[in-house]
Amino acid sequence: MAKTGMAHCWNDSPMGRPKAVNEQYLVRLQELASHSPREYGYPFQRWTGQWLSKHLAKELGIKVSSCHINRLLKEMGLSTRPKDNTTEKETSSQRDSGIKIGDLPSNVEPSFLWQFSLMKTSK
Repeated sequence: MAKTGMAHCWNDSPMGRPKAVNEQYLVRLQELASHSPREYGYPFQRWTGQWLSKHLAKELGIKVSSCHINRLLKEMGLSTRPKDNTTEKETSSQRDSGIKIGDLPSNVEPSFLWQFSLMKTSK
């Protein structure tokens, strides 16, 4: 297509199979990922790609792999992983503890004077 001078028409006839995911699917995926699965009757606290895929297949009738669900979430700036707040918690707790870690002097003095035993060797 680009060779024939039709590069500007690239999106008019896309190659490959048609996309199964439509705008309604993406909106619903974002809505589900933004809420707890418990609000929808599930016993677990966080969504997984597999459970989102199952729920959306049942609700909208569109089957998509869990890998593709995770890819779509990443494109939307979302994730099924919990946010990691440990670094923020650690820094605030370290600040509050009053302990400062720096270069500590060593109590052990290096001994550069080694003792050698001279031995006679026979040839």
